[in-house]
Amino acid sequence: MCVSIYSDINFKFKGGILVPNIASAKKRVRVIKKKTLRNKMVKSNLKTVLKKTFSSIENKASEASQALQFAMKKLDKAAAKGIIHKNKAANKKSQLQRAFNKA
Repeated sequence: MCVSIYSDINFKFKGGILVPNIASAKKRVRVIKKKTLRNKMVKSNLKTVLKKTFSSIENKASEASQALQFAMKKLDKAAAKGIIHKNKAANKKSQLQRAFNKA
């Protein structure tokens, strides 16, 4: 059974999921899966780094300044890759710096 949702791409049902018929559309599905996985990995790692940085700042640990620099670097890289918006990165960096200055 062939279902045409869009005018230029044909999809078929396979196991209750719409699967593209056209080779270029199949490739796009594969590429998007890889990029989605990479984005999830980077976001997850970024969240972990931010949590560790906030906790080290909160505990007034000696390595808080190194953790702050590392977190800012991670935020910049994620913004450069387009994983998070540049304004979100700037807001998080500002939030980290304020917490560090307050401690």
